Amino acid sequence: MNFLARSVANAARSWLANSVEASKSQLTRLCANPGIQGTVLNTTNSYIRNLMQGFMQIRLAITLKRLHEKGSYKKQKKKKNPLSGKPFAKGVVMKTLIRKPKKPNSANRKCVLVRLSTGREIIAFVPGEGHNLQEHNVVLCQPGRVKDTPGVKIRCVRGKYDLPHVIKKIT
Repeated sequence: MNFLARSVANAARSWLANSVEASKSQLTRLCANPGIQGTVLNTTNSYIRNLMQGFMQIRLAITLKRLHEKGSYKKQKKKKNPLSGKPFAKGVVMKTLIRKPKKPNSANRKCVLVRLSTGREIIAFVPGEGHNLQEHNVVLCQPGRVKDTPGVKIRCVRGKYDLPHVIKKIT
């Protein structure tokens, strides 16, 4: 959008905001009945909202056909990496936790509360059967969530630092 169109849109937006504020103050003085005052304010606010939506559609040059085909304009949410883009992070175990999974599954997921080298404290999943992690042990973490456990977005790497490989069972 060029400079002229942006300045016109900003001027219209500020004019509408000022006129709504002025009309609110005038309405509060003129209306003695607060019930009537509330309904009038609500209707004026809804009219202003509809007007602003119309301005947005004009600004984005949306025709009714295109609006019907593509749907309304929505911003895409950026995915947030729990380690802020890094593939691995070193951390110190603060305490061991046992988390319950979501509905159809039933088990106890072994997790640890880790203070990462970046300073963040986050819950990490310990994969495999059995571990000997205690407080102040050092672990290597990588992003990768556990699908059935809410709030767990990173995993510990087995075989690095104080977290040994899974011991094979002899049958």
